[in-house]
Amino acid sequence: MRSTGTLPGWLAPRPTLMCALLLPLMAWPGIAHAQTAEPAAPTVESQRSQAVQQRIPQQTVSKVGVLQGIVMDQAGRPLVGVEVRLPGAVAPVSTSADGIFRMLRISPGSYELTFTPRGGVATRRQGVEIHAGEVLSIEVHLTVADKGAIFALPQTPAEVLADTNYKELSRRPDADGAVVAAPLENILPEAAYFQPKPDRWNASMPNYHRYNLGDETPFVLGHWYDPFNRNRLKADKPLFGKTFFSLTADSITALEGKRLPTPAGQSTSSVNEPDFFGRGGQFFLAQTFRFSFDLFHGDTSAFRPVDWRIRVTPAANINYLNARENQVVSPVVTNGTTRLDGHVGLQEAFGEVKVADVGPNYDFMNVRVGIQAFVSDFRGFVFADEQPGVRVFGNLLSNRIQYNFAMFDLLEKDTNSGLNTFHRRGREVAVANVFIQDFIAKGYTTEFSYHFQRDNNSLQYNDNGVIVRPAPIGTIAPHRIDADYMGWTGDGHIGKLNLTHAFYEVLGNDSFSQIAAQKTGINAQFAAVELSVDRDYMRFRTSFLYASGDGKVRDGTARGFSSIVDGVAFAGGEFSFFNREGIPLTRAGVALTAPDSFLPDLRSSKDEGQSNFVNPGIFLYNAGLDVDVLPTLKFVANTNFMQFDRTESLEFLLQQNGIRRTIGVDSGAGFIYRPFLNDNVIIHAGATDLVPLRGLRDIYTSQTLISVFGLVKFQF
Repeated sequence: MRSTGTLPGWLAPRPTLMCALLLPLMAWPGIAHAQTAEPAAPTVESQRSQAVQQRIPQQTVSKVGVLQGIVMDQAGRPLVGVEVRLPGAVAPVSTSADGIFRMLRISPGSYELTFTPRGGVATRRQGVEIHAGEVLSIEVHLTVADKGAIFALPQTPAEVLADTNYKELSRRPDADGAVVAAPLENILPEAAYFQPKPDRWNASMPNYHRYNLGDETPFVLGHWYDPFNRNRLKADKPLFGKTFFSLTADSITALEGKRLPTPAGQSTSSVNEPDFFGRGGQFFLAQTFRFSFDLFHGDTSAFRPVDWRIRVTPAANINYLNARENQVVSPVVTNGTTRLDGHVGLQEAFGEVKVADVGPNYDFMNVRVGIQAFVSDFRGFVFADEQPGVRVFGNLLSNRIQYNFAMFDLLEKDTNSGLNTFHRRGREVAVANVFIQDFIAKGYTTEFSYHFQRDNNSLQYNDNGVIVRPAPIGTIAPHRIDADYMGWTGDGHIGKLNLTHAFYEVLGNDSFSQIAAQKTGINAQFAAVELSVDRDYMRFRTSFLYASGDGKVRDGTARGFSSIVDGVAFAGGEFSFFNREGIPLTRAGVALTAPDSFLPDLRSSKDEGQSNFVNPGIFLYNAGLDVDVLPTLKFVANTNFMQFDRTESLEFLLQQNGIRRTIGVDSGAGFIYRPFLNDNVIIHAGATDLVPLRGLRDIYTSQTLISVFGLVKFQF
C-alpha cells in the first residue's frame, strides 16, 4: 500500500531512547526545582542561554550545528535505509539498522527536512531550525508501504510530515555536558518511562516448543543437574547481587600397560630367572575425582576481571599397580608385586582480590594468595605445579602486556597419586615474567622470565619407603641448591608459520653435589623450538630440544640442565614414550627421566627429589603430524630421535666405560576424541614405543620399550 497525505497520530517515543535522553534532565537543577515548586517552565531560548554560560572555560564555540535522530514506523519499530535529506546543507544520509541517522557540520539556518523510506513516499518537514554549536535530537514516525509489495510505488510529490509525527527531543550545546530540552509535557509516574524492568537473571523462559519433544528447542528450562542451560551452580545466575558460584566436577580415569627395563633384584617373582633384567611388564590404573568450588563477585564476561574470588579444589585418587617383578611396588620383597593406594589432597585453596584498575580497557592488578595452579611459560619447561604461594598479576595497554610476580613455598607430594599433602617441602620458588603480545609480528607473543629456586637440605623417604632426599647416589649427604633461571620464550605465529621457542640460562650453586662430591657452581643451558604449518585439516610440525650435559664430572662446575618442576607439552607430549614414562636407571636409585619430562637429569623423583645439574643432557629431533579427522576427532602421530649430549656422568654413576650417545627412536600415535565438541567428555588413547640404539643398549638391553594407554575424562 502507498502512504496517504494524512498520517496517523504520533505514538509514544521509544522508552529506551527517551530514558537515555531524559535521565540527565532529572538531575538538572531547573527541572528538579520545577518538580517541587512548579514555577513556569523555562523557554528553550532561556535554557540555551544558560547552557552557553555554563560552557567549559576557554572552549571554542562551534559555528556549525549537528542534527541526529531516530526514524520509526507507526508501531515503534526502527526503519532501516531511510534516506534523510537536508537540501542546501549537507549530503544525504541513510538510517542505520537501529533507525538512527546523524548529520554533521550544518550551517545555522532554517531548513526543509525530507525522509524517503524504501518503497515509500518522501515526507518533508519545514522550518527545522539548526543553531550554531548545538546538537538537535529528533524522533520521527513514518507510514511505509507494505513489505510484501512486489512493485515500487510511483513517484509523487513529498508529503508534509504532521506535527504529531515529528518531535524535538532535546537541544544541547556541542561538546559539553549541558542539555537543553525542548518543552516536555508532564509525564506521570505510571507512564511507560517509569515502568519497572524485570530482573534479567530471574526472567522466566517461555514454555514454547517449535519442534517435537526431544529435538532442539529455542527455550529450555534449566535444572541443577544440567550444565548446558541456565544453572545457578554454573554461574549463569548470581547467588545474590553480583556474587556468583560455579561448581566444576571432574572424573579422570587413566589406565596404562607398559614394559620398562626392570632388574631382577635379589629375589625374583618366579624361579629360573638367571638374567640380570627381569620381566618389565606393568599395569597401572588410577581414578581421580576433582571438585572445584568457585565463589566470585563481578562480571561473568571474559573482559572485565572479577572483584574478588575464593576457590577451593579438593581431589581424591585411588590407584592400582600390578608389576611382574618384585621391588617395583616397594623395596620390601614381601610386599609382592601389587599395590593398591589412595590419597586425598587439596589442589587449590586461594583467595583473590582486585587491587586496582590501571586502564580504561579493563586493565587491572590482582593479588592471589593460597594454593594455586601456575605454569611459568608456554610449554611448562621449568615450572608447572599446584602449590601455595602469593601471586601478583595483571595486564597493561589493553591486555597487550601481562605480568606475574609469584612466590611459592612448596608442599610435599603423595608418591603414588601425585596429589598435594599437607606437609611443607622445604623448597621455595620465585617467578617473575612478562608477556608481550604482537611482539615483532601480530599473532606472536613473547615472554621474558626469571625463576629462582632454593631447595634446602633435608632428609625424606617417600610413601613406599624409598629415600628420595638426598638421592641414593654418589656421596650421600644433604645439600642446598640455589639456582637462578633467566629465560626468553615465545609462542604464536608469524604469517602462516606457527612458532614456539624457548631459551634458558641457569646459574647458581649446589652446596654439595653428590656426583661431584664437592660444592659446585651451576652454569647450564636449555633451548627448544617448534615450527608448524597448517594445511587444511592437517598440521605438519617439527621441533628440536637441547639440554646441556656435564662432560667434566669433578671440575667444580655443574653444566647439566635441570628444571624446577617441569610438565612438558612438547614434541608429542603424551604420545612420546620418552616424555610420558619415567625410566629407572638400573640399580642407581634414580631415574634416567621422570614422567612428563624429556630431561635425563638423574633425579630420585621430579616431585620429591632435588634438581641435579650433573647429568648427561640431551639432543632431541622431532617430526609430527596432527590431523583433525572430524570436528570431534583428532589424530596425532609423532617420532623423536634422541641422543645424549655428554655421557661422562652416566659412566661415573654406573661405573661403566664406553657408553655411547645415541638413545633411540621414540614413536607414538593416538587420538583425542571430544564427542560433544566440548570438554564434558574427552577420551585419549594411544600407543608409544622406544627402540633402543647404541647408547641405551649400553645401559639396558636391545628390547623395545612399549606403552599402551587410555584416559577418559568426564566434566560437569
